[in-house]
Amino acid sequence: MDLTSPWMNPELEGFRDAVRRFVDSEVAPHQQRFRDQQHVDRALWNKGGEIGMLLADIPEQYGGSGGSFAHQCVVFEELGYAGDMAFGIHVHAIVAHYILNQGTEEQKQKYLPLLASGEMVGAIAMSEPGAGSDLKGIRTAAVAGPGGYRVNGSKTFISNGFLADLVLVVVKTDPEAGARGVSLLLLETNNNPGFRVGRILEKVGQKGQDTCELFFDDAHVASDGVLGGVEGRGFAQLMTELPYERTILGVSGVAAIERALKLTVEHTRERKAFGQALIEMQNTRFVLAEIKTEATIARIFIDRCIDDMIAGRMDAVQASMAKYWISDLQCKVIDQCVQLFGGYGYMLEYPIAQMYVDARVQRIYGGANEIMKEIIARSL
Repeated sequence: MDLTSPWMNPELEGFRDAVRRFVDSEVAPHQQRFRDQQHVDRALWNKGGEIGMLLADIPEQYGGSGGSFAHQCVVFEELGYAGDMAFGIHVHAIVAHYILNQGTEEQKQKYLPLLASGEMVGAIAMSEPGAGSDLKGIRTAAVAGPGGYRVNGSKTFISNGFLADLVLVVVKTDPEAGARGVSLLLLETNNNPGFRVGRILEKVGQKGQDTCELFFDDAHVASDGVLGGVEGRGFAQLMTELPYERTILGVSGVAAIERALKLTVEHTRERKAFGQALIEMQNTRFVLAEIKTEATIARIFIDRCIDDMIAGRMDAVQASMAKYWISDLQCKVIDQCVQLFGGYGYMLEYPIAQMYVDARVQRIYGGANEIMKEIIARSL
């Protein structure tokens, strides 16, 4: 895009250059291998921690890079511009923000430096086989005892599940209390006999991202492992932190839209049919004109959302708008771009085809878009 985001500045440009070099050398060349093995290399997390890109917007006192939300957006954008959907920094950053904003001081001091360095990989376990967007329906339960909590149940569709060292688990600590009986527990996976990782799930797209089933059979969580130190606050904590996640999905979606437009313009300039370049044909030009207009609108909107996140005024309604509208647009635009590639657009060796299969889940995870519309409608 030829727009300059108002939140960018020279310091962020320097950070972007460093992140781009890292992505170009450590992530982009290995995407097919990541897809084949269904997860990134564990060492990639440590390398990302070394350059300060894992928790770019976490304060330095907790091991983070001390930047703003804009710094984290630079990371998400550069991964998006490279077409990467394997390196689960997004989920990792979300876990860190739960701890930063909702955790006790001891929990922040213990976990955030390890997440920032890549010594620990974070995951959040919400969805279950019988409960997705409706988190009140979860059945995984935790019972307190003298040695801590015993967790029993299962979770599914858990990003970073295969490599996770720290899982933020949504559980029922009081099954009779409804939403007030939900708590978030910090479960360490290493040397935890009751915790088991199931198979890495075979997804339509995003095959390099380790999305797993998780099983808890008297899995152990320490007595001080309740996020924030008090049971029953889990649902409120989720509602408070979900706008961060949904704004991130918007940021990644706009980056994907911009990349799809760039790839398609390049292709239609080079590809010829009936003696002329595709871009010289009216239908192609009109489709691309529409996409550029929509991409520009999406960029202006997400820049406003980023500004609002930095200023601390982003709310659940606006985040829901960003998540639903941008992910819908992302799927629409990439589908139009595939059409302009013709048969090549259906070949996975072409990046646009990979983008097509990777995009679809954007409308589902982070809260299905139908739920986003419900949240927006309640504000009317």
